[in-house]
Amino acid sequence: MSPTLTVDDLMFEVLPSPNRKTVELTVERDGHLTIRAPAGTDDSVLTGFVQEKRFWLYQKIAMKNAMRQAVAAKEFVSGEGFPYLGRSYRLLLVDGQDVPLKLENGRFRMNKGDADKGRELFIAWYTLHTLPWIKNRVRLFAPRVGVEPARVEVRDLGFRWGSCGRAGTLNFNWATILLPPAIVEYVIIHELVHILEANHTPEFWQRVERAMPDYERRKAWLAENGAGYVVL
Repeated sequence: MSPTLTVDDLMFEVLPSPNRKTVELTVERDGHLTIRAPAGTDDSVLTGFVQEKRFWLYQKIAMKNAMRQAVAAKEFVSGEGFPYLGRSYRLLLVDGQDVPLKLENGRFRMNKGDADKGRELFIAWYTLHTLPWIKNRVRLFAPRVGVEPARVEVRDLGFRWGSCGRAGTLNFNWATILLPPAIVEYVIIHELVHILEANHTPEFWQRVERAMPDYERRKAWLAENGAGYVVL
């Protein structure tokens, strides 16, 4: 099994797993393509699988590209909107504020002198507010799934919303807090179930459905709209 696979004009990163039983294709938010497959799977098998899914792949790639193009670069000026839990809040640049950035009275407020560091300040603010919000929901939903995560952390996960470590640590992207609450809750349930099921097997999705019966609607919303919330 090669670390990468090229099929015509498509190049994939191959991620083998000794515990996986099925092959899965993923189009990441940046258009990066991955194949997750059982360890030792022959490249010819993976190539055949990609060829079967070719039409689906091109649809997904086109949709992701359109979403990325639709998201305009943010400017750290008064009047610019920034999302938080699915809602957009306008930025107001102010003088002499006690902290660089805060959300107050329905507006983000930032010191004018800190506008050149706007991206870093927003990421720090989002990260700070993501952790307690998600920890609260994890405590709520963990009993539904029947698990107890070892730890919950918030970090930059690139183009993933969340991940589950082998030791039961749940990691969430700071950008998750930009999404509507119902969608963040789906991400949380998804990662909680990964403590029990490492791969996206039928059993995995059955567990997700038991914990969140309408997960398919939330999952579809995230796939169709999530890229639009990647604003920084």
